[in-house]
Order: sequence, then structure tokens, then C-alpha cells
Amino acid sequence: MPIIAKGSNSKPYEPAPSGAQVAVCVDVVDIGLVENVKFPNADGTAKWQHKIDIVWESSETMSDGRPFLINKRYTLSLNEKATLRHDLASWRGRDFTEAELEAFDIENLLGVNAILNVVHKTGSKGGTYANVAAVMPMMKGTPKIVPTGDYIRVCKRVPEQNPTAEAPSEDDIPF
Repeated sequence: MPIIAKGSNSKPYEPAPSGAQVAVCVDVVDIGLVENVKFPNADGTAKWQHKIDIVWESSETMSDGRPFLINKRYTLSLNEKATLRHDLASWRGRDFTEAELEAFDIENLLGVNAILNVVHKTGSKGGTYANVAAVMPMMKGTPKIVPTGDYIRVCKRVPEQNPTAEAPSEDDIPF
């Protein structure tokens, strides 16, 4: 499957509206280890952190009728100071038990509704971006939404590798 790179004439970004909105978790993406260049280790060595993205499909729709996709990146940690733990406790309406802290499967979030508080931020090069400021549980009586089915999880987008395929030779490189 080709991966097409485009110039700067791509469609303009349409940020999700600011404010509270109902959303449903449609993906948990394992980003893997990412170097934290802003806060290295105390001895100056590289600090690597395991990151994930949580992706929600909003009840709000874009100008073309598709639902907004909103994501937030987290360090995969349930440490008492971790943003992931704070957001999950807020979303659940309670903190974690000791047993849950031993091993909590983040993929259990798939299909779970939430109320997201979205705030707009201006990027360093201009442009408005929608950021998740808070994740809250659904209020009693608020109708739940189900994913539209248009979003394909990142882990399901990668085709199966063919172990019998031959590696391309230098003559096969197209550039």
C-alpha cells in the first residue's frame, strides 16, 4: 500500500470545538519508547518513556459530517503523579485500588464513553489545536454514543508481514 507525501497544499486542519463534549474511546495506540528531551535524567543521559495515545471519537462533527477524532498522549504509568492516572481516576469517578495498580489493561477503555473538556491552544507557528484538558465520567441521563465504525484502529492498519517475500535489491529502489 503506498504512503503518499504531499506538499503544503493539504487540507486545512479543523480543530474540534472547545468545551465539554461526549466522546467514546476508539483506540489506544502504543507509541513505544520516546526520548524525553525536555527533561533528561539528572546525570544528563537520555530519559526514555513508554508513551501511548488515547483516541476518542466525538459526538461533535466536522463541516463534512464526520465526527472529530481527539487524542491525548500519555506516559504509560499509573504512578501517583502521572497524568494518565489522574485522567483515568477522573474518568472512572474513583481512584485505583492497590490490586488495579498492579496491572490495569488500558485497552479496557475501548468503547467507554466520557465527557471531554476540550480547550484550544495556539501553536508556536500559529494554528489552533484542540487539547483534552479533562476527562470526566458521563453524567447520569446523558445518552451514550457508539463509535461510527469509520475509524480503524492503528494496530489493525498494519498488514500482515509476508515472511516469504524477498527483500528489494538495490536496483529496485525507486529514487
